[in-house]
Amino acid sequence: MKVTETPIQGLLIIEPSVFNDERGYFIESYKYEKYFEAGITCAFVQDNESKSVRGVVRGLHYQLNPNAQAKLVRVVQGVVFDVAVDLRQGSPTFGQWYGIELNDRDKWQFFIPRGFAHGFAVLSETAIFSYKCDNAYNKEYERAINPYDPKLAINWQIPENESIVSEKDRNAPGIGSAEMNFIYYKP
Repeated sequence: MKVTETPIQGLLIIEPSVFNDERGYFIESYKYEKYFEAGITCAFVQDNESKSVRGVVRGLHYQLNPNAQAKLVRVVQGVVFDVAVDLRQGSPTFGQWYGIELNDRDKWQFFIPRGFAHGFAVLSETAIFSYKCDNAYNKEYERAINPYDPKLAINWQIPENESIVSEKDRNAPGIGSAEMNFIYYKP
């Protein structure tokens, strides 16, 4: 397993070891000890999976403290452009986003700690997206930022007029007026 830091502190790219042969492939998609050694010390308590069609943009989603969530995401089938936005007050990268293509060929994972909004755009005909969370979903603390907020200027790799976005996400506030309660702590 190879772990790569991104330009935004806390966001990590994980390249699992993939074993291929004539039968197909095998990966160990998660093992607590290995991830702990890599600095991912949270205990995951919930797994989620979604299936979406080309052009779907989901996000940008997060939960407020004390129900914030760290996520370990991956693509089981297809290709997505995955994005995390730093919402930690005082962070040198507050309001900045990082995006990465995740696909079923490479089987890379993306670790998103608490204090980030998260979303993805489906680039393949369909995609099955899986993610582990270190805190359970709680509707009361759920928040969103409009994925097309001009202040963020995220390039979703899908033209906005061709995207499929839920009414809830399209009507979400921009980063300038979104409720957030995350504080950045220097490592």
